Amino acid sequence: MGSVGLLYVGAVLVINGLMLLGVVPGKAAAAMNLFVGAMQVVFPTIILTQSDGDPGVILGASGLFLFGFTYLYVAWNLLTGAPGEGLGWFSLFVAACAVVYGTLHFTLIDDPLFGVIWFSWAVLWSMFFVLLGLGRESIQRRTGWFTVFLGIFTGAIPSFLLLTQNYPSGDGSALIGAALAVGLFVLAWLLGAPKRTSISRDKNTVDAST
Repeated sequence: MGSVGLLYVGAVLVINGLMLLGVVPGKAAAAMNLFVGAMQVVFPTIILTQSDGDPGVILGASGLFLFGFTYLYVAWNLLTGAPGEGLGWFSLFVAACAVVYGTLHFTLIDDPLFGVIWFSWAVLWSMFFVLLGLGRESIQRRTGWFTVFLGIFTGAIPSFLLLTQNYPSGDGSALIGAALAVGLFVLAWLLGAPKRTSISRDKNTVDAST
């Protein structure tokens, strides 16, 4: 994924995560999804038309459409009030593809760190599927936190590392990235835990009701 495009993927993930957390209203998040979604469809199309059939270039551009269509789909739902089931099941497709792209980064492309990033996205899009496709609203806040975290740590930070030619490679960086991803998932799960409502009652209230 291009370093510039990756930066704005990070931005839209942060916005969408804040939306899931109730910080950003849905319609306020629609514009960023439209902008980034359009960019992630137009740019890879241009790349494909100029690829001269190069398999590596085609492979690299192909994954961008998954994100472009996701964000355009999000914008459509936000602006039209359409239900989220379609987006949820599309997210399952994206998650499965992300596993394939992650595996290819370990085996074919020899970029294990970005393979870890793809696997992280597979987990996130799987959460979108559970939340939207299956309607499990109990994980909304957990999904929101994880979305924000991945926007920063798999979007913005890797983008700046690529832009400044400081992007790390090798198995060591992949191990660190994997440990960080697991830690962020656990943190998101803890921060997004549903608030427990106390079932205890004042003794006098209980007595009065019996």
